[in-house]
Amino acid sequence: MTTDPKILGLALLGGIAPALIWLWFWLKEDNQKPEPKGLIATIFIIGMIAVIFVIPIQKFIQSSIISYEWQTIAWASAEELIKYLGVVILLYKTNRIDEPIDWPIFLITAALGFAALENTLFLIKPLSLNQTTVGLLTGQLRFLGSTLLHTVSSGLIGVALGLSFFMSKYIKKMYLLIGIILAIALHSTFNFFIIGDNGNNLLRVLGFLWVVTIIIILLFEKLRRMSA
Repeated sequence: MTTDPKILGLALLGGIAPALIWLWFWLKEDNQKPEPKGLIATIFIIGMIAVIFVIPIQKFIQSSIISYEWQTIAWASAEELIKYLGVVILLYKTNRIDEPIDWPIFLITAALGFAALENTLFLIKPLSLNQTTVGLLTGQLRFLGSTLLHTVSSGLIGVALGLSFFMSKYIKKMYLLIGIILAIALHSTFNFFIIGDNGNNLLRVLGFLWVVTIIIILLFEKLRRMSA
């Protein structure tokens, strides 16, 4: 990996800027009782740190599982679970989550932090090879695809927890399980089509992600009413 500060700076800017645009968009959904900016920044950084934990786990998965299909599912599972656990560990036994909409806001924030560092790492190689055009194209594709994927998948878990906010512990666990399964399924499907199919179905997959995004936005409205 290059140590050129200029390249690292450009990659970091290209990775973080799209994530911050998405973060601004989702934080507007929580305009009634916005969370402290310091807490949001901390969770964003936690999401970035999660990448450091995921990389060795994914390398272990790659060396331990032969089947490409199961590798893909295991990779997606590792990412979704570690993003979720990062938020849970940080907020454990605090009173920060005091309304239904808090769950998706915090989980999406962590997901965007994760996507920011992941995108940065993907941009370093083309930029270090002076492939600026490739780097810009990679950044745009990851802005549209990977960043949206992380947002939507973690958003599914957050919405599930938000919808069950006032329910019993057992129901909350069931909703959480369903949310995690849906997130992993969506993440795995994205990887199957983008990586396994060499991106031939990129537009279809992005279209599907946008449909899920719209559904989550509509569910945000429900959570906002529940939080009122």
